[in-house]
Amino acid sequence: MGENDMAQASEQAAWNMFWEQNARGGSSGCLPHSRQAIEQAQKKAWQAFAAQISKNAKLLDLATGDGRVPAWIGADRADLECHGVDLAPSLPPAPPGVTVRGRVPMEELPFEAASFDVVTSQFGFEYGDTARVATEIARVLKPGGRIGLMMHRGDGPIVAHNRTRRAQLEWALEEKAIVAKTRQSIGTGSDLSPALPYATETAQKGLEQFGESSPAWEIPEAVRRTLLMGARAGRQFVLDTLNAIEAQAGNEIGRIKALIRASAVADDRQTIEDRFASTGIELVDAKTIEDETGNAFADFVVLTKA
Repeated sequence: MGENDMAQASEQAAWNMFWEQNARGGSSGCLPHSRQAIEQAQKKAWQAFAAQISKNAKLLDLATGDGRVPAWIGADRADLECHGVDLAPSLPPAPPGVTVRGRVPMEELPFEAASFDVVTSQFGFEYGDTARVATEIARVLKPGGRIGLMMHRGDGPIVAHNRTRRAQLEWALEEKAIVAKTRQSIGTGSDLSPALPYATETAQKGLEQFGESSPAWEIPEAVRRTLLMGARAGRQFVLDTLNAIEAQAGNEIGRIKALIRASAVADDRQTIEDRFASTGIELVDAKTIEDETGNAFADFVVLTKA
């Protein structure tokens, strides 16, 4: 396996964990604090796109995740038949009226040619092999069919927020090595107290430098509390919890790396348009999506198959 293949496998494992946690009702820090404004702008854009869809159309959403895009589109369009696919094996329950399938790569869609009238994707297309995904979209889309893609912007608040989170995660895990040093301090004995001062000190530094909502505070603070609980729960509980903290933080770093890579792909708009053009798909419209404060966080591209 090459370096790029290993990186993509790591990124996919990170997204698998993300959707598995969301299926269990977990949360993440992928969106900034203005997430409600961002989601409202996303929903508004998709509902405007829905008005362009012909009656009784069959829709396929790529990298569907929790199925929110077909749910938004179908909210006022009960006539539509909505489907979603995602590479992740474990997904949240599908919204009413939406059929969702996991373990489906965008590059190898399990559908007959000319099966769908509409193909959509929100923050998904740019994560795949865009040349192959464009070819697959062209194959499963009927002549005259429409495509709606909402893609990341490298200069937007979502990417900026996640770059900040990555720096804070790496501060805790790498610069301060909070998990590694805690394991080292614990050693093989049952006395956990030698590890507590460093965890307490690091949590305080994270709070002072980055704030209470930062993973730079959350991670060492979680370690500190784990050590306190370990006085009763035991050494193995502490080690297991440290492993879980490290895995979750590492997977978030993996998702952020994938986001940054995908945003660079999305920013290369000409290459994307050329790849679609080679399959007989033409650009119809492209616009910037902004939140209520005027921050541009995504681009919305509409294409059609001749």
